[in-house]
Amino acid sequence: MPANACRKLASHPHMSDPLIPDPQLIETVIALHCSGSGAGQWRALAEALAPQAALVAPEQYGTVSAGPWPGTKAFSLADEAQHIIGLLDDAAQPVHLVGHSYGGGVALHAALARPDAVASVSLYEPSAFYLLRAAGAAAAKELADNATGIFWGAFALFAATTASIFSGAVIERIKLSGFLILAILLGSVVWIIGASWAWHGDGWLLTEFGWHDFGAAGAVHMIAGFFALGVLINLGPRIGRFAPDGSSPDDLLPHNVPMATFGLMLLIVGFFGFLGGCIIYNGSGQWTTIFGNQTTLSSVAFNTLMCFGGGIIGGWLATRDPFWMMSGALAGIFSAASGLDVYWPPLAFLLGVCGGIIAPLGAKWLADKFKIDDAVGAVSVHGFAGLFGVLAFGVFGSGYPNGDYPDTNFMGQLIGAVSMLLLGFVPGYVVSLILKKVGLLRIPESVEIMGMDLAKVPTFAYPEGMETPAAAKPVPAE
Repeated sequence: MPANACRKLASHPHMSDPLIPDPQLIETVIALHCSGSGAGQWRALAEALAPQAALVAPEQYGTVSAGPWPGTKAFSLADEAQHIIGLLDDAAQPVHLVGHSYGGGVALHAALARPDAVASVSLYEPSAFYLLRAAGAAAAKELADNATGIFWGAFALFAATTASIFSGAVIERIKLSGFLILAILLGSVVWIIGASWAWHGDGWLLTEFGWHDFGAAGAVHMIAGFFALGVLINLGPRIGRFAPDGSSPDDLLPHNVPMATFGLMLLIVGFFGFLGGCIIYNGSGQWTTIFGNQTTLSSVAFNTLMCFGGGIIGGWLATRDPFWMMSGALAGIFSAASGLDVYWPPLAFLLGVCGGIIAPLGAKWLADKFKIDDAVGAVSVHGFAGLFGVLAFGVFGSGYPNGDYPDTNFMGQLIGAVSMLLLGFVPGYVVSLILKKVGLLRIPESVEIMGMDLAKVPTFAYPEGMETPAAAKPVPAE
């Protein structure tokens, strides 16, 4: 009978090239909607498939019904879709929905309401009017969803942030093609894995070891910082960064300190929204973190202010350099990020001071000891400060309850820190090594001396009269 029903549907005069489910799967078709002159054919098909099929027609064509619920008067599109949604909820496997004209709107409405229960939606002579009504009704119900869009945007922003962190470390000598490959790897693969492990309510670091990292000091900043370190080992320093004997002279002079400082200040301001977006809005109830513990927007905002201020002071104590004061502010935020939701504000401030000191000293240690040329200190600001922040929570936040999961503890934070370090460093090192072997990692020496702006940008980036020292005319970098 199901196969015959398929043939009946295929022979319908109003159907052109119908999308018929495989006859072996026809038992999973539970909803067929009809309207117009073809209602009789659809009725016959529904009767052939009953009780698996349900048929609905608008009132002006007469209402017919077959299947598990009796014939009733026609309802609104949304009301009729509720019948189908009920069938979807009871189905043992995903089902195929078939809709004609008005019925297409009903089918679409039901599919949008229960997407996981629908195997396919086939529409015949669909009506744009009814389809738009279905989409509008579904959108109206989304008023109850106050989290999906925020988290989609936050996660997309975090993905872009990882690539942005990495970009600062490798400027002035990496090929654009190589950078794009590495940035896509970091933002679209490595960060996603890290977030599923360490920034998710069901991540194994939380469920198995009681991990806690509210502000993603590990999942974002450690991963990006140590990814950058792996790439820098293969990329090498900029020309002139180190003396021929290997000693480390004064760093290359910046082009514009006020603009660099202003840019860092914009980043700091952005983190108030960045970190505030990590809280799950809960209507009239108490807001929670992604790990499920309760918190408030006030505590996150005030602790962010405290560690930001502490980071500036730490950077000033270590260097007196405006660049490192602002970079220290960022490092201060990352040093307290894991516990911004629960920390006592004076503790957040002290951790911020520590982060502000760690950032410049860590960058100097990498340069003096290992000849690592990190142009903006990204490895230290994000990687080292993020590592400090994750471990600091294991000390100061140990024993904090995690609901059904293990309480926070130092060993859980240590295991997570090692995981984030390796997850960032290993792919960065291995893939950049491959790019280096095939000639896609570093620009030619002549282009580096000239400056990539002059080689890559089809205009003069600096109209104050900068000239090319290596060539009379710009040449392509790749």
